[in-house]
Amino acid sequence: MKFRSTRDPESSADFCTALERGIAPDGGLYVPVSLPRHSIDDFDGCDTLATVAECLLRPFVEGTALAPELADICSESFSFPIPLLRLQDGPEQLSVLELFHGPTAAFKDVGARFLAASLERMNADRERPLTILVATSGDTGGAVAAAFHGRPNVRTVILYPLGLVSPRQEKQLTCWGGNVTTLAVKGSFDDCQRLVKQAFADPGLREAHRLSSANSISIGRLLPQTVYYAFASLSLWRSEARRPGFIIPTGNLGNAQACVWARSMGLPIADVILATNANRPIPDFLESGEWRPRDSLATLASAMDVGNPSNMERLRWQFNDDIEALRAAVGAISVDDAQIREQIAAEFQRNGRVWCPHTATAMWVYRHFSEKRRAEKHWVVAATAHPAKFEEIVEPLIGRSVEIPEQLAALLELPVKATRITPELDQLTKVLG
Repeated sequence: MKFRSTRDPESSADFCTALERGIAPDGGLYVPVSLPRHSIDDFDGCDTLATVAECLLRPFVEGTALAPELADICSESFSFPIPLLRLQDGPEQLSVLELFHGPTAAFKDVGARFLAASLERMNADRERPLTILVATSGDTGGAVAAAFHGRPNVRTVILYPLGLVSPRQEKQLTCWGGNVTTLAVKGSFDDCQRLVKQAFADPGLREAHRLSSANSISIGRLLPQTVYYAFASLSLWRSEARRPGFIIPTGNLGNAQACVWARSMGLPIADVILATNANRPIPDFLESGEWRPRDSLATLASAMDVGNPSNMERLRWQFNDDIEALRAAVGAISVDDAQIREQIAAEFQRNGRVWCPHTATAMWVYRHFSEKRRAEKHWVVAATAHPAKFEEIVEPLIGRSVEIPEQLAALLELPVKATRITPELDQLTKVLG
């Protein structure tokens, strides 16, 4: 299968080349020239995440060096549970897809592990190491660092906005050392993302350091995230013969784009609703038809503090920038900090469940649907991070401490290693060497 740039149809690559480049030479994002179409019957006998992944992703890697490795890559990437927990039965059916049981307790472990497993195999015999350059608003950097730490012939450089991530997120970003370099940028996530894009746009830097990306701009991050939507929708289809709707906390739009692609590939998925925080470029775009990126706002749901979501370029490309088609494809609802606080407390009182601020945005959206809309289909909320990563927000609202998962506790014991820089390309260039 060929991939092309969202900007230049003549700029094409196979899967391995798109993975290694991260971003197209013209600055566009790689997208499949055409998405494969699956029938539900194609997944007969696929009853684990790894087997669904192999079936779903096989068309993308056919004819490349990774094709013989795909089964092993999928087994390595999907080695932790992603439970689909039913919270409500009866007229209003609600489930939660828990995506936070991986090494860094966030959904981004899935894509990061798939990408790391793939790039390690692709770079085993290269003379110069590959440099993974990634901007993070919270969870991405920790997941990428964990996935790439200790892997041979790969160097990882993480940029995060100083003072704008939770303390435990920051610990996860700065505890690695070795082949992982962490940069605390005196600015916003948008500044971090801009630096990464500037580095990729510099041919000399790109070539000298063999730059690649592990943000959701990377096709290697986004495609494996289609798998858990495929798995969850197949599970509910097999038990109910109904297509579920998904409510997805959204920042840079990669997780939601994965769900849209899964639906486009034939998986039994109905509505896709994007739950954003007070950063409103996506809902405002769907309302007005005018794309207006802006400076990001700091909120309780910090991993979603994105004022210019990169994957909007993919979503607009997929629907030919047709605003009516986009409105038919996805909905978007903004949730502010007061509503996030309200929902965390309310969910704990309702059923004893504790959610992170990002998951709470999606729960708020579901709870504020009309009674008719809640009952018209089985809704699934994507729970994107463990609440223990945001204890300073969650614990005062529920009146008790949140148990720290074992994998997160181990990381919190490690020493901090980070370098502070200003958001200027020459600062990043000095670090790269």
